[in-house]
Amino acid sequence: MSGFLNRISLLLLVIAAVGCASTKQPAGSMMPELLYVANQGEATVSIIDMSTNEVVGKVDLQKLGFSANAKPHHIAVEPDGSFWYLSMIGENKVLKFNTKNELVGSAEFEVPGMLAVNPANEELFVARSMSAVNPPKRIGIIDRSSMDIDEVDVFFPRPHALAVESNGKYAFTGSLAENSMMTVDASTLETKMTKLPGDTQTFVQFAISPDNKTMVTGGQVSGKVLIFDISDADNPKVIKTLDVNSQPWHPVFTPDGRFVYLGNKKANTITVVDVPNQRIAAVIEDSRIAQPHGSAVSADGKRVYISNQHADMSSMSGGAMHHDMNGTVLVIDTATNKVIKEIEVGAMPSGIGTRTHK
Repeated sequence: MSGFLNRISLLLLVIAAVGCASTKQPAGSMMPELLYVANQGEATVSIIDMSTNEVVGKVDLQKLGFSANAKPHHIAVEPDGSFWYLSMIGENKVLKFNTKNELVGSAEFEVPGMLAVNPANEELFVARSMSAVNPPKRIGIIDRSSMDIDEVDVFFPRPHALAVESNGKYAFTGSLAENSMMTVDASTLETKMTKLPGDTQTFVQFAISPDNKTMVTGGQVSGKVLIFDISDADNPKVIKTLDVNSQPWHPVFTPDGRFVYLGNKKANTITVVDVPNQRIAAVIEDSRIAQPHGSAVSADGKRVYISNQHADMSSMSGGAMHHDMNGTVLVIDTATNKVIKEIEVGAMPSGIGTRTHK
C-alpha cells in the first residue's frame, strides 16, 4: 500500500509541475544551452538561456509540495540534455526533471549535496551536504532510469567533493573532515582510499580535466589549490599545491583542459589556474563578486559562470544566513577574464549545472 501511495504522490507532483515550471524556448531553437541555478535560500531553481544570458524560467519547489526550507543545493544534467537532477538538503531527496521542467522521479538520500552524472552508463553519484555534521560514511549511486538508489561505503566522515571521469571509468569523492579521498571503480564499485599528510584541507569540490589525467580541488580551510595526477586513478598523487585567496570553492575546467576557474568564497575574488604550467594565471576582482559558490563553463569555453550568494556571512541566526538581496550569476569572458554580465537569480544560489551542446 505504501508503494502505491508513493506512486500516486509522485503522479500528483508531476501534474503540479506542468503548471508551475516553464521555460521559454527561443524561436528556431529546440535545445538551447541552459544554465540551471539552485537557489538554496528560497527553494527555487532559476533557468538561464546561455545564448542571451537572460533568465527564461523558474521552478518553484513549494508549488511541487516541498517546503520553503527544501534547500536545493546542486544540479547535474544528462549528457544529451534530456533530464536534469537536483539535490535538496532540507528534503533528503534527489529529484529528476525532464526538458519541460516536469518532475518525473525522485530518490531518498540523507542530506544530499554534490551530484555527478556518469556519462558512460545510468549512474548518478550523490555525496553529502556540507551542512551535515555527521552523515553516514557512504555515497549514493542512483540508477537514473529507475531512480533506485544504492549506497557505497567510503569509510571516512563527511564525503562531499565529487567528480566522475568523462569516460565513466572512475569516480572520486573527498572528505570535509580529514585529508581522505576515495576512488570508486564505476564498473565494479570497488574502492581505494588515499590519505594525504599534513593539516586538514577540507576538500569542497573536485574538477577533472577533459583527458581524465588531472584533478583539481580547493581546500576551504587551508586556502590552497591542489593539482592531482590521476592517470593512475587508484593512486592519485598531488603534483602541485598553490596558495590562493581564502576559501577556494567549486572549480571548473575549460573545455581545452588548460584553465581552472574557482571562486574564493571568503575573499570575494575568482582565481584562474593555469593547470599545465601549475601556476596562478589571474585573480579576478570585481565589486559584483560576493560569496562566489558554484561554477560552470559554456561548451565553447568562451564564458565561465559563477553563482554569488550575496549573503551576510557574519550575521547568523539559528544557523541560517541573512540574505540582504537576491543572489546573482556572473558571466566571465575567458579571453579577458573580465565580468561581462551580472544576472539576478534567487536567494543564496549555490550549485549550478549546464545543458550544453558538445
